[in-house]
Amino acid sequence: MILIDSSVWIDYFNGDDLPHTRKVNEILGNQEIVVTDVIMTEVLQGFRIKKDFEDTLKVLDAFRFEPIGGRDVAVQAARNFVYLRSVGFTIRKTVDTLIATKCILSGFRLLHNDRDFVPFETHLGLQTIKY
Repeated sequence: MILIDSSVWIDYFNGDDLPHTRKVNEILGNQEIVVTDVIMTEVLQGFRIKKDFEDTLKVLDAFRFEPIGGRDVAVQAARNFVYLRSVGFTIRKTVDTLIATKCILSGFRLLHNDRDFVPFETHLGLQTIKY
């Protein structure tokens, strides 16, 4: 199962022809995709036109939906953040810590275009999709 981060979806829905958006086209219809509440919010809040918002919501609703967590994910995300900071990496956004932790705990592979996920790959075993 693959979780596609908002850093990729935003470029994809903007029509950008980039390596990570081309990877989305390869994945669509070939592998199961999961969308979380946080990623859905990040993607949808960028739209100014109601029709674009609704069209994108229909696309995202076609995939499996998972809430980002609960207590267990929240606690483990904080542990992961503290650990990464102790080895010299400060993650800029709490939401990235939650997303990475959800992927690690659930066995999801992450397609992203965000440097904050690299320490999770290197030090905590986050599985990612290369492009």
